[in-house]
Amino acid sequence: MMNDQENEVLINLENITKSFGQVNVLQGISLKLIKGEHYVIQGASGSGKSTLLYLIGGLDLPTSGEIWAAKHKLSDFEDEQLALYRNQFIGFVFQFHFLLPSMSCLDNIFLPSRIGGGKDPVTRERIDELASKLDVLHCLNKFPFEISGGEQQRINIIRALSLNPQLLLCDEPTGNLDSVNTQKVTNLLKDLAIAHGQTLVIVTHDNNVAAHFDKRLLLKDGVVYT
Repeated sequence: MMNDQENEVLINLENITKSFGQVNVLQGISLKLIKGEHYVIQGASGSGKSTLLYLIGGLDLPTSGEIWAAKHKLSDFEDEQLALYRNQFIGFVFQFHFLLPSMSCLDNIFLPSRIGGGKDPVTRERIDELASKLDVLHCLNKFPFEISGGEQQRINIIRALSLNPQLLLCDEPTGNLDSVNTQKVTNLLKDLAIAHGQTLVIVTHDNNVAAHFDKRLLLKDGVVYT
């Protein structure tokens, strides 16, 4: 029998809807994400996969319904609290790495810590540890345009993990990678999430990526099917 810690609900969505004008994208989604579990979300293009991810991450607000994160209702958060939630509770990995070209890879990684008021020496130790695991130590002092696409995405992953978030949200993280780097990045995300006890949610259209996950969620007609 699993203990209470293993059954702990990290994210709870209650009857979530999301509309853009007259278009109803999400229609009454209720879903629980368990702490430490790993999920993949699939669905046709335009089905609302990214929208759902952005709502969980506090990047957007639902039209109706409630989202609870670690027993805190997101709708109760002021703007500053919501920003802190995104900065310290969530790690985002997007299809496009969004590394600032005028800054070194190391400075790009440091951004979430500096925005959130973190202490650089503590974060630098974690950065070096992750960079070593991901084989990109040699990239830290380079600019993004000086390294490969696969290396850029691994720098992006380090940035997302630098503050040790409880929840890692990935929106098509392998969409711009070849098959070899897709396999590497997928394995790295799972391995790192396991090592640090993080809840992992990946949105993907790639069945090869989805095959790595036991917990699959299908988004169709605005509803999630498990």
